[in-house]
Order: sequence, then C-alpha cells, then structure tokens
Amino acid sequence: MDSIVTYLLAYNQYLLQIISYLLNFILKYIPLKKLLDDTDSPKYNKFKVDRLPKIYRFEKVDYQLLIGYYEYMDGKPFKPVKRRKDKGVPENITCPKCGAPHIYLYNNNGDKGQYQCKVCRTTFKESHHVDKPTVFKCPYCGRTLSLIKERKEFNIHKCLNNHCPYYLEQLKRLSLKQIAEEKHKFKLRYIYREFTIEFMKMDLNTLPKRAINFNFRKFSPHIMGLCLTYHVNLNLSTRTTADALRDIHGVNISHATVANYAMTAAAVIKPFVDNYKYKPSKSLAADETYIKVNGVKHYVWFIMDTVKKSVLGYQVSDTRSTGPCILAMRMAFEKFTKFPQDAIKFIADGFTTYPLAQQEFFREDKNFELIQVIGLTNDDEVSTEYRWAKQMIERLNRTFKFSYRVTNGYSSSDGAFYGVSLWVAYYNFLRPHKVNKWNVLNEVEGFKPDMNMPAKWLILLRLGQEKILELQEAKQISDFCS
Repeated sequence: MDSIVTYLLAYNQYLLQIISYLLNFILKYIPLKKLLDDTDSPKYNKFKVDRLPKIYRFEKVDYQLLIGYYEYMDGKPFKPVKRRKDKGVPENITCPKCGAPHIYLYNNNGDKGQYQCKVCRTTFKESHHVDKPTVFKCPYCGRTLSLIKERKEFNIHKCLNNHCPYYLEQLKRLSLKQIAEEKHKFKLRYIYREFTIEFMKMDLNTLPKRAINFNFRKFSPHIMGLCLTYHVNLNLSTRTTADALRDIHGVNISHATVANYAMTAAAVIKPFVDNYKYKPSKSLAADETYIKVNGVKHYVWFIMDTVKKSVLGYQVSDTRSTGPCILAMRMAFEKFTKFPQDAIKFIADGFTTYPLAQQEFFREDKNFELIQVIGLTNDDEVSTEYRWAKQMIERLNRTFKFSYRVTNGYSSSDGAFYGVSLWVAYYNFLRPHKVNKWNVLNEVEGFKPDMNMPAKWLILLRLGQEKILELQEAKQISDFCS
C-alpha cells in the first residue's frame, strides 16, 4: 500500500514538472495577449462596427454670386483662365457645383479628363460624385467609398484603397498562411452601412382604425376592465380568463371576445403610454428577447430607465436588425423634453445593432455614450461597473416572458405589438414595484387609493381616447398649415 502511494506522489511531481515546462514554453514563444484575444477570428466579423465615415453633402452655388463676392473682396475683376499649354476645355463642360462655364475651368491632369473650377475650386470629371447629394469618404485615407452591395434596408460602402492605413493595419494581424489561404474570411477593409429607410422620419404614433371608439353590444365597460385585470394583471390566458369570468362572475363570454377586448384596449391605451411625461433619468439600458408569432421567431426590444425603472421604448420585429432597434431608441429618446447631448449613458450588450444605431443618431446630432457589457462574467472594467444595469434589463425580460408564456405566442405581428404595449401600460402604471415601496412607477391623474383594478383600466382607456383625439387634432392642424 505504501509503495502505491509513493508511486502516485512521484508521478504527480512528474506531471507538475511537465506543466511547468509547458507554461514556460507558452510564455516564451506564444504572446499571452494573442492567446487570450481571439477577436481577430472570422466568427467575430459580424460584431465589428467601424466608426462613421466623412460625410460630404453636395450643395450647388451660383458662380456669378461667387465672382461678385471675389471682386468685392479683392477690389479687382475676376478673370477667366489664362491658358498656356493646355488645349482648352470643351464648351459643353460646366462646373457641376457652381455652373461656371468652360472659360473658368482648368485641365487639371492633362488629357485624362479631370477638371478644376477656378471659381469654387471643385475638382471633377464629366461624371463625378459632386452630382450626388451625399458622398462618403474613408475616415482613415480620405478615399471615396465604393458601393458594393444593396440590401433591403441598407447599402454597404467599402474603401477599396490598397494603401489605406486601416487596411494595412488589419493585414499586419494575419500570418502569411492566413493571407495566402484564408484572407477572404477576415474583415480587412473599412465598411460603412448606409440605411436607406428613413427610420428617423417614421411616425411613431400611427393610430389603427379600430382605435377610434368602442361598441359594447353585449357587455359593459366594467366587464372589459375585468377581462384586462385577469388577462394582464394575473397573467391568465384568454381561455382561462373567459372561464374565470363565467365561474366567478357568472358572465358567459368567449375567449375570442376577451382577445378582441385586449387588442382594442391596447390600441387605445398605447398613445397615452407612449406620450406620457416620464421625466427620465440619463441612464438607459436596452436588450432584446424573442417571442413566437404563428410559430415563427420574432423579437421584442425593450429600453428602460435604470433609475426610475419605467419602460421608455419598445418594438416588435420579425428580424434582429438595426431598424427596430433605432425605432425603439427613438421612442425612448423622445421622452426627453430636451435631448441631453453626451450626458446619456446607454447600456446594452455587445450586439452590433447598437453601435450602428448610435451612428445614425450621431448623424441626427444626437450624441450619447454607448456602453456595451460583453459576456456573462466581469472580465473588464466596463462590465464590472455596469453589470447591474444589464442584469436589470434581463430581469425585465424575464418578467415579460412570465406573462407571455401563458399566451402560447401571438397570432399576428399587430397582435404581438399591441399585446406588448398593453403589458408596458400595466408595468409602468398599474403594477406595484418593490423598488418603489410597492407603489406604481408613474402616477396617473384620476387614480384613487381605494379604486379597484378594473376601474383603473377604464381610466387608462379614457386617457388613451383623449390622447388619440389630441393627436388627431394636431395632425389636422399640421395638414392644414402645410
């Protein structure tokens, strides 16, 4: 027995010695940073977002006004181009920016077809980017980006300059074998995604046709309040809600009627929820979770105030793309009476849509700090400092999914969107929260301490109808003025 123990101890010492040799070899010949940093791997390409390009917007000017300005400032006449060796510029060529005729144009590169305007200093060819409303240039080398792909929601522009500092730096990270065999798998060139859909101009307050009025042919408004209380507050399905109303209150109602009541109530309450004056803090958190619509995976985007806990923005989409993320962020940012530039801390995970959406808001002069908490463990200072916000939005997702599971999914995209908005109304205005001493997050005018829940739902319905009328009147005035 003693010999076996002695043998195992000796063998253990031998293994420890081998491990020590291997560690010394790794530290000597394999850089530890390269061993731990695998962000150059091709599988991480889709998570990389480059910074914004240099954006030039083309605006035409009048060359006669510029010539008049030059003559006024210099006190002498502005003369045409004095030609020496060049053959002149064809008479049909004019400056695309200021409209100056050929007498004010230079042959800028001999006979290669490039011209320069003496009036506005624009360099151009017969067909050049100055005819375009917007030009994107690489922020590293200044070369005009080339349009390489056109997708459904965005165009992809790429810098094709082989001498671009960005391209050369990315190329240095690859080995000779990777360059020869796997170069196409890596992201080497600067890329910019130009969104073609105007997400910043979409109407967030579109009113559905069924949100105009109520027609209670068989049941009273109080029955509708009971339906919403059982279905939303108590997380009962439409069939279980119909059973509860029949067994407890003696109301013989179908589950389809309960679903119609919920859909109509969501459509009416939504404008009030979206336009309520929340007075948010400057700390927001965002995340997305999935739901099922007709058995197909869809996504719900939530943006919440991490200080006051209210849900400020939400969207339902069939894709996990940047568009719905931008719309949810717009919904949240419009809660600010005045957008606090650079003061907002926007906390999210490492998904690529958030920096892409940030770029779009930068173009609209809305700057905020994007903080991305990566992974499940605190491996860096940012994750350690802001993990609490990520956990908070994850708890919000779990709270939503607990109420969603009883529905077994939604039957349509509109039903999913207005179902989520109904849940947001309950979460923001009716649900007691421990963090707020078991009170609601936002006070509603008309609520009383002794008021039951069906009555509160009816007050939200009334406030929603008032907000709909207010929005309709504002739209009519806007259409009249325009």
